[in-house]
Amino acid sequence: MIDIKVPAVGESISEVSLVKWLKKDGEYVERDEMIAELESEKATFEVNAEQAGVLRTVGKEGDTLKIGDVVAQIDEAAAKPERNDLPPANLSSNNTETQKKEGAKSPEKKAERPDKKEPFKNEQHVQSTPPGAGDGGIKASPLASAMITDKKIDAKNIHASGYNGKILKDDVLEALTNPGRKPNAAAFSRDEKREKMSNLRKTISRRLVEAKNSTAMLTTFNEVDMSKIMAIRAANKDKFKEAHGVNLGFMSFFAKAVCFALQEWPAVNAYIDGEEIIYHQYCDISIAVSAPKGLVVPVIRNAESLSMAEIEMKVIELATKARENKLSMEEMQGGTFTLTNGGVFGSLMSTPIINIPQSAILGMHKIQERPVVIDGQIVVRSMMYLALSYDHRVIDGRESVSFLVRVKELLENPELLLFGKDPVKALLQL
Repeated sequence: MIDIKVPAVGESISEVSLVKWLKKDGEYVERDEMIAELESEKATFEVNAEQAGVLRTVGKEGDTLKIGDVVAQIDEAAAKPERNDLPPANLSSNNTETQKKEGAKSPEKKAERPDKKEPFKNEQHVQSTPPGAGDGGIKASPLASAMITDKKIDAKNIHASGYNGKILKDDVLEALTNPGRKPNAAAFSRDEKREKMSNLRKTISRRLVEAKNSTAMLTTFNEVDMSKIMAIRAANKDKFKEAHGVNLGFMSFFAKAVCFALQEWPAVNAYIDGEEIIYHQYCDISIAVSAPKGLVVPVIRNAESLSMAEIEMKVIELATKARENKLSMEEMQGGTFTLTNGGVFGSLMSTPIINIPQSAILGMHKIQERPVVIDGQIVVRSMMYLALSYDHRVIDGRESVSFLVRVKELLENPELLLFGKDPVKALLQL
């Protein structure tokens, strides 16, 4: 019997939660096959079978386990069972014969028999009319169907209370009386659901409170005209995808602009360590990603040295791993500055919280057409609000505002992203 123990997943992590078993107790598993999913305070990871054999589960789903605890055992001496996936050849035919002899009928058939002695009650047993065009096959009584057509109601938004999912007259009246109510939602329900916080959610909560309580956080705002970047993307997205195999998104433009600005204003790329300030000569950009189990912040290392395509590839790689809960501890640790894009969810403006121990975070928001004044004329431009939250202990007002203005300048003039300055000035070394 081989013990499967909780592996060490990080220097500061002493315990994990057993999220779920991927294999059942008593099931035969192959070597290296995933048997369980564990969650630390920073990430989710799988446990594999070290040998082939019969699985004996020890921990239960929801248990908190220490590093080194036995989570399962593998009986490697157990014989591998022979597969017998197919049912006996005469099984279906026997069932068919039995049904014929007994006159078995399905519930639907039994309810619709015209010779049924039990009288029909209300509308629940009335034969539904054939689904009309565009109703997606929704079943309804004749009266309800007529009301749906007359009132032009989307049948998918009606809670069906009739037999076998049939919509009745009262269901239509309920939908008309209470428009907008979610189908199947109980009227005046006061139900509650209580569930244990995951380790990841507890860590997010602790770090957010710590960031608010341990930093002198302040937020400064600006707005950027995204028209040129949107024009560049529209004109080059197909060629970019063909050349690099990845879409040209907004994140690469922002990462490039931020890297130039961070190198010009190094305090924004620094953080406090005890009584010292550590200034980074590189830009490790953390990207806030909404994962199924909560917010995670994987890191793009040395973003200042990457091309636009390399940044986009890394963003896709990290976002995909985040959605699949496959980020490693190394990919989650570090980072000198964070980018977060609430605009993908429709946020117009927000004040992001610093990702400690970093000293600043840039919030991107929804691109929205707004009237702006250019050269004395009111014109419509695709605008985005930017928000820079920063630790005032490290970054002064002049540095924070100048950093954000520099990011704005680079984004509104994307050609500057090639050298970090005007091409003519670069040529003339000015």
